[in-house]
Amino acid sequence: MAAPDRPKRLPNHAILDGEALRVSRLRTSQGLYSLAPKEVFWQSRYRYLKDHGYLLRPRYAPGWKPSWIDTNLDPTFCEDSILLIDYQVMDATRLSDGELVAIKSFVKQGQEEQVAQFFKTNRHSQNHCVRIHEILPDPFESDLGLMVMPYLRPCNNPEFATVGDVVEFVDQTLEGLVFMHKHNIAHRDVAVANIMMDARPLYPNGHHPIRLGSTPDALYPVSPLPRGGRRIQYYYIDFGLTSWFPPGSSPMVIGDVGRAEVPELSDTVPYDAFKVDIYALGTVYLKEFESKYKNTDFLGSLVMQMRRERPQERPTAEQALQEWQKIRATLNDSLFRWRLVPKSEQGIERVVNDTVAVAWEGIYHLKKLVS
Repeated sequence: MAAPDRPKRLPNHAILDGEALRVSRLRTSQGLYSLAPKEVFWQSRYRYLKDHGYLLRPRYAPGWKPSWIDTNLDPTFCEDSILLIDYQVMDATRLSDGELVAIKSFVKQGQEEQVAQFFKTNRHSQNHCVRIHEILPDPFESDLGLMVMPYLRPCNNPEFATVGDVVEFVDQTLEGLVFMHKHNIAHRDVAVANIMMDARPLYPNGHHPIRLGSTPDALYPVSPLPRGGRRIQYYYIDFGLTSWFPPGSSPMVIGDVGRAEVPELSDTVPYDAFKVDIYALGTVYLKEFESKYKNTDFLGSLVMQMRRERPQERPTAEQALQEWQKIRATLNDSLFRWRLVPKSEQGIERVVNDTVAVAWEGIYHLKKLVS
């Protein structure tokens, strides 16, 4: 018979004593770590979700008691002390296979549910929209639904590291926009916060779903693997503002909505929803890459076209993708492995970082010769 697993020894930084322990117990008794009002929403649905195959973290179990009570543990390193950041979305474990999922509470009005169902059933390679697992009716509020999706991580956490990382991101996000527009769907809230990634290849042992820089048990820091050589999938999320137009209908809409600052947005003057998406995605490329790094100037002409002031002068999504493919064809493959150089980087810092980059490039070529 195999010996039982020995309890994991807690790191010293997770243990309190003396005054620190007294202060921690006082703060706990004062409710510092209590469920926030909007977290109670999820606690009340704990059993319902478990009955449907999804297990919330221990913090949200009915009758939850902090695990550090009557111990000398630092609550900071107790997993059940971690509060939600976005109260509309809850992480959970799918009981059938242990997969991490995200569950979004949404109001069942507009086209969000219909659009999400369409993306679920369409398996086209250009479909870079999050594919939902299922939609559950809310057990208490008939106007709400619970949308179960794969758990995804912000696309820029960890930060992009190489030119190739940028190229892959532009490939997929432009393809995804072409796919949406080809099916008469305008996202209307394209922003870096609404582009997520499946980061499992970067974190093979996982990470905490809220405290992203920590291990799943929240005890230790966790570091990602490089994106290079790993197929990272990027997905558009959040279709709460999306418009799905019938074939042949006008794409003109009104509403000053979305995160991006787009010149023509108006509550009274109609504008082309598709051209807003183009401008907004160009702004993502500008803010995340072109304005931050010295060696992403190859994006300049594309960004300029996508962010033209007059909507009618902007390319369609298909035209933007074609322009990008022309630019991409001019880039040497060796450039893809080079690190991104921040515009804020000082001279001596750049010399050191470039020296390391050259060394890694040499190792790459040596491996190719040996293999």
